[in-house]
Amino acid sequence: MNRRNFTKTAALGAAVSFFGSGCNQNIPTGKDSAKLDGKNVASFELDEATVASLQEGMASGKYTARSITELYLNRIEATNRSGPELRAVIETNPDALNIANELDAERKSRGSRSQLHGVPILLKDNIDTHDRMTTTAGSLALEGSIALQDSFIAKRLREAGAILLGKANLSEWANFRGDLSSSGWSARGGQCRNPYVLDRSPSGSSSGSGAATAANLCALSIGTETDGSITSPASHCGLVGIKPTVGLVSRAGIIPIAHSQDTAGPMCRTVTDAAILLGVLTGVDSRDFATATSQEHSFTDYTKFLDPNGLKGARIGIARKLFGSHSGVDHLMEQALEVIKKSGAELIDLPDFFSTAPVEGSELEVLLYEFKADLNAYLAGLSEKFRSKTLKDLIEFNERNPDREMQTYGQEIFLKAEKKGPLTDKAYLQALEKNHRLTRTEGIDAVMDKHKLDAIVAPTTSPAGSIDQVNGEKYLGSATTLPAVAGYPHITLPAGFIRELPVGISFFGRAWSEPALLKIAFAFEQTTKVRKPPKFLPTLKLA
Repeated sequence: MNRRNFTKTAALGAAVSFFGSGCNQNIPTGKDSAKLDGKNVASFELDEATVASLQEGMASGKYTARSITELYLNRIEATNRSGPELRAVIETNPDALNIANELDAERKSRGSRSQLHGVPILLKDNIDTHDRMTTTAGSLALEGSIALQDSFIAKRLREAGAILLGKANLSEWANFRGDLSSSGWSARGGQCRNPYVLDRSPSGSSSGSGAATAANLCALSIGTETDGSITSPASHCGLVGIKPTVGLVSRAGIIPIAHSQDTAGPMCRTVTDAAILLGVLTGVDSRDFATATSQEHSFTDYTKFLDPNGLKGARIGIARKLFGSHSGVDHLMEQALEVIKKSGAELIDLPDFFSTAPVEGSELEVLLYEFKADLNAYLAGLSEKFRSKTLKDLIEFNERNPDREMQTYGQEIFLKAEKKGPLTDKAYLQALEKNHRLTRTEGIDAVMDKHKLDAIVAPTTSPAGSIDQVNGEKYLGSATTLPAVAGYPHITLPAGFIRELPVGISFFGRAWSEPALLKIAFAFEQTTKVRKPPKFLPTLKLA
């Protein structure tokens, strides 16, 4: 059950292009009067900047952490609220420039802390930061909520010397509030847009993280995923997205959906940057029980696994039942598979490897139970003003504020979750057991053991559909559910374009196989090099 896809739609025809074809604390606006005019987006000197190029610039004196931060803040101002009105950033850090000044002074006196020293990063607005920024999941019900402590992720980034530039817009409550939702819409941030074609969806729920990184509003960003919320917007926005194994990255201080599937991960323009960022995020955290299992499986440096010849000798299974929903995507994937084969990998067809259908009902059952329990636990840890809130209170808040909160869609999922009982219920335990058995023991693990695979490959999802705040989001297929329900790693990266819309290719595998997946993804990226920056087109011209 891909929770973004509650309605099925007919196939979409398409033509295929392969291989090249001063800080403002709050930037909210619930109104959606976007100009959809990308012609005025000026060229940007940090377009497609990498961590390495930024570090080289600071080492040479061409840039400082402050000048880089100023450039990104100006870029946010130019694209977020004027011109194309991306609405990818919900709030910027009022202390970002002061932090940059301190990091510049530290670089001069003591050197660099890490590869992220002085690098500006956006966090999705469901990740706690104990500073002057708020964490709201895009909801007006939490407007003004400042976390009592940093999330584990924010803490690790600060320790690495990264600059927390701001909070990215998202699908409100990580797209787990109502049916027929419009991905990228939140009451605080308005409708986020896809920078490639502005009337197209950026996908959700890490919509702002995806759109902002694609549009070069930041160097890197962090998203979160329960099922598709990193990998789908990464695919739609031409990015590398990593959904790690559940437990590799702590969820402490992240507004939750479900502890059996939730994780945070990198959203970047290159595999190398994603590997750098992933290494900073890992670690055992006493506030998240799941991280205890990662102790023997995590690394602080994933770049050592990057090998341009990493496809040579790899055994990769083709998940054929995840193909077939879009002819243009299938054609693009066949070309990608040919590249993989020519690079020395052995491809094994998996005609019987099941689709997502067997776990669609049980996945939703688990998510509803865990959402109620996990969200109420998160709310109980907030400041006194918000501590008394529960899921029931959020439902009542939305009912009292329909013009502000339910102008685009309802709260059917909230209502279903509120009716669920405790996590000791037999229905929950049976659904969770079914999920793990079908996707792990009898699913990914079984097929990888049988065929001695290093990874499984599939198209990530269909190209971005049009933003539709009446009928909601439409997807024609997705590879996100199996690794999401299993809690296993999944990497997507650009494979090409259908007209001007990016399409991602997915590699996923067994638990803790991030090194193998990064090796394969990096080799594919270096062989193809298909990413190109967005053009901010208002719409696609009819063929």
